Amino acid sequence: MSPAPGLRVGVLADDLIWASRLIGAVELAGAIPVTLRTEHDLRVMLEASALEEPAREGIRERVVGVVVDLNGRRYDGVAAVQAAASAALPVICVGQHEDLELRSRALRAGATRVFTYNAFFRQGAVIVGRWLGASASVPTKTAEAPGARGATA
Repeated sequence: MSPAPGLRVGVLADDLIWASRLIGAVELAGAIPVTLRTEHDLRVMLEASALEEPAREGIRERVVGVVVDLNGRRYDGVAAVQAAASAALPVICVGQHEDLELRSRALRAGATRVFTYNAFFRQGAVIVGRWLGASASVPTKTAEAPGARGATA
C-alpha cells in the first residue's frame, strides 16, 4: 500500500506500544512518520510545517496530517487535536471505545475521525492509507473505515 510516497505524518503518542502501532500503520500506508511524544514536540513540528513551501510536482516531503493517541499522559490529546487542526492539518485519533465524552471533544476540536483502539489495531494501515488518499483530494474529510466514529454535523 503506497498512496502517499514522501508524505510525512505526525504521530503523537507517548505509550510505547501504541506509538509503535501508530508509527507502523503510517509506514505500511506508505508515509513517513514523524514521532512526537509531547506537546512541545507537536508545537515544533507545527512551526516547522508552517515554514515549509507548498508541495511541488514530484516533491512531496511535507507534513500532511497528524495521528493523535487521545490518552497520552504527557500531553492533552484534545488540545493537540485543536493545535494541529488550527494549523490546517487533518487529524485522526485513536481512543477508548467507552470514552464517548473524550472522543466527542476531539471531534469538536477538529479531528476528522476518532477510531477505537480495537479498530486501529485490526486495520491501522488501511485506515491511514484511506485517510491519506482522501486527504490528498479533500484535506478535511476521510473515507469511512470499519470502527470509525465521525461527526455527523
